[in-house]
Amino acid sequence: MLLTLTSAFILATGVGAANADGKKTLAIVVKGLDNPFFEQINLGCQKWMSENMNSEYECIYTGPASSADEAGEVQIVDDLLTRGVAAIAISPSNAPAMANRIRQISPNVPVMTIDADFLEKDRDLRATYLGTDNYLMGVKMAEEAMALKPKGGSVCLQLGNVAADNINARAAGFRDTISGAKGTERLDGNNGWTEVDGCPVFTNDQVDLANQQMADTFTANPDLDAFILIGGWAQFAPQAYAQVTDQVMDRLKSKDLILIAGDTLPPQTQAFRDGRSHAQVGQRPFEMGYRAPDVMIELISGKKVEDPLYTGLDVCNQSSPGFCADN
Repeated sequence: MLLTLTSAFILATGVGAANADGKKTLAIVVKGLDNPFFEQINLGCQKWMSENMNSEYECIYTGPASSADEAGEVQIVDDLLTRGVAAIAISPSNAPAMANRIRQISPNVPVMTIDADFLEKDRDLRATYLGTDNYLMGVKMAEEAMALKPKGGSVCLQLGNVAADNINARAAGFRDTISGAKGTERLDGNNGWTEVDGCPVFTNDQVDLANQQMADTFTANPDLDAFILIGGWAQFAPQAYAQVTDQVMDRLKSKDLILIAGDTLPPQTQAFRDGRSHAQVGQRPFEMGYRAPDVMIELISGKKVEDPLYTGLDVCNQSSPGFCADN
């Protein structure tokens, strides 16, 4: 049986290196339990558990209730390492803060990152990263934008937490590719692309804020050419997202305004089929959750593990809907 734990539960029960059944704990800690993307990691972990009932290890999945609770995530990791786990996989919301705490604790168990990585300067703290090549994800989003708007145009990027390494890597991949120059910090006429005033916007992984930001951006920039959801936040609330895109459906249909989003969860592929996005670049979170326990066991046993371990991407667009046509 899969355990989904909160920090309060950890403190109350004392999750240790071995539970009441004698199983050793492999912990997966995500940015927030309110994000449906991470639920796919949970389902992957559940699948692993169902296939490994006789293993000496169990997989637990946890995180703060809210994705905006960066300090809460750090505390949960602290609690788990203090109480004792066999290994831990972390998706850090605030990469510098999490790395700083790991460096202070200096745990004697394997630490890996999943979905989001530490900053490059802190990657000595973990054994490997399992997840998306986030820079490549940004590249793919830029390629979709350029195919739809070959002459460029005005654009707004919607990002997540300011210190989220994975989101920032996607933004870098997008800007570098669409500008044709590495290290582009902001688009200002590069290859015809310009970021509008007030953008990028940061959702702090809050779905309601993401939809409000979209609505505000469309109102403030009636001639906007492209809106890029570097992550899928707004689409995780289908009703609110439909209301926001209803305001610009005529422009979406004519491709006067293009909309490209990250991830391919069911409500997102439905939005794509409904014409509420022109392309989706999806990660594979289920695979992350399914593979993480085996990677942690390899690290515990001292085996050499590749770094990074990429899980691939699924690209859907109107000429090749692929994955999004059936999901």
